[in-house]
Amino acid sequence: MGPRASAFVLAAVLAVYLVLMGSRAVTMIVTGEPVFVALGVAVLVLPLLGAVLVFDQIRFGARTERLARRLDEEGALPDVSHLPRRPSGRVRRAAADAWFDEKQAELEAAPQDWRMWFALAQAYDLAGDRNRGRKTMRRAIELERADSPGPGSA
Repeated sequence: MGPRASAFVLAAVLAVYLVLMGSRAVTMIVTGEPVFVALGVAVLVLPLLGAVLVFDQIRFGARTERLARRLDEEGALPDVSHLPRRPSGRVRRAAADAWFDEKQAELEAAPQDWRMWFALAQAYDLAGDRNRGRKTMRRAIELERADSPGPGSA
């Protein structure tokens, strides 16, 4: 099962969980007993928070995929196939670091180009720094949205 299918399966499981826990929470809240009301609210809030986080991650993945498709259509998708890999399939650290330095220099030359931010996010990921990679990809998404004409624009 691919990452996209896994994400949707997890979202469906979360939806079932939300329904089940939501009904339990409502049952507790309508008792009117302070302890049960507090527990009911807690049971309701935690799954809702989880749902918001899952929705955000799915939206992030969809936006990232949209940028990758756009780069692919432009023939500008960063190519990492030439980088040497370990037997596990991960890019060798020295090669990932060198590629990161290259992408960072390209970004410094064009800091408002979302394509450079996308490539740097990929470089962060290859270097093993996924948190910075995600932050960088969010910046690429913001810049691309500002760069793209909105619906109804001529």
